[in-house]
Amino acid sequence: MDGTQQAMLRFPWEEPPAPGEAIEVADGILWIRAPLPMRLDHVNCYALDEGDHWTLIDTGMNTGAGREAWEVVLAGPLASKPVGRIVITHHHPDHIGMLGWFAERFDVEIWSTRLGYMMARMMTLDVQENPSPAQVTFRRRSGQPEEGVQAYAREPAWKFSKVVAPIPIGFRDIREGTTMRLGGRDWHVHFGHGHAPSHAVFWSEDVVLAGDQIIPGISSNIGVWALEPEANPLADWLESCERFRNLAGTSDALILPGHKLPFHGASFRLTQLIDNHVHALDRIMAALADGPKTAAQVFTPVFKREIGGTQYGLALAESVAHMNYLHQAGRVTRTLVDGAWVYERAE
Repeated sequence: MDGTQQAMLRFPWEEPPAPGEAIEVADGILWIRAPLPMRLDHVNCYALDEGDHWTLIDTGMNTGAGREAWEVVLAGPLASKPVGRIVITHHHPDHIGMLGWFAERFDVEIWSTRLGYMMARMMTLDVQENPSPAQVTFRRRSGQPEEGVQAYAREPAWKFSKVVAPIPIGFRDIREGTTMRLGGRDWHVHFGHGHAPSHAVFWSEDVVLAGDQIIPGISSNIGVWALEPEANPLADWLESCERFRNLAGTSDALILPGHKLPFHGASFRLTQLIDNHVHALDRIMAALADGPKTAAQVFTPVFKREIGGTQYGLALAESVAHMNYLHQAGRVTRTLVDGAWVYERAE
């Protein structure tokens, strides 16, 4: 974290809660961490005190380590009352993965945006053993070298259901523009888009449950996938960040993010998130001045470093998102060459 961010953002807690423990970050709100089996090794979950039960905000992935961690939390900080409601900010597996596990243990009321719930239910139906023809074609059209495309086609398919417990039928729809009562506070519901469709953010006077919409230190992945190859999530993300920045104004509310540490300084952080992508777009345009390129050939302008290994798929999805943005804005043109989209600056 650079000095400017340290100066403009304030972090009330220097360390996260230890495994199996919780930190009270506001009256009646406990901060809990669930482990993730990846480089970003945690997700933040929050328990809100409803008097006779807890409301949980997000759940973590359904893994052995995740289940063990929650057993310790349920026997410790949350032992005084049952979990009665689970609120999901968005459909990604690190946020919705343990929903079904909790539903088996408790008589929980499930709250989710309609699109988030439907997306998660749909994605648990993926059963193919290897990437589908559409997924392989997407990699090729994104410019991944053919050797890598063929290797990808032989890999076992990543399955949403491997880290997401079966999702129960039945939920309460979270609607944009409404007010929800959670943990003794009134929260205004706002939707963000780009990282995930219909990502719910809950905004009270002094605390914001931000999920992955406003995270310090890292930028949420903004990706295009084979499911919707012509999507423009970066346009959605920039619009959402602008809207949330206007909402934040000069507010000093405590931001409770889906990852990293709670902080103050939402407006400044949202400016950083916007600038991060605007500057990446400018670097891509500068790189295209040297000649046409595929999405896979602009990793360095987008990320300012080389990308490889397990990060390749996420990086390619984000690179395509930037190229789709520029193409749909009319700043670049594209031509299909040997199965790959090749982009060049528009005249």
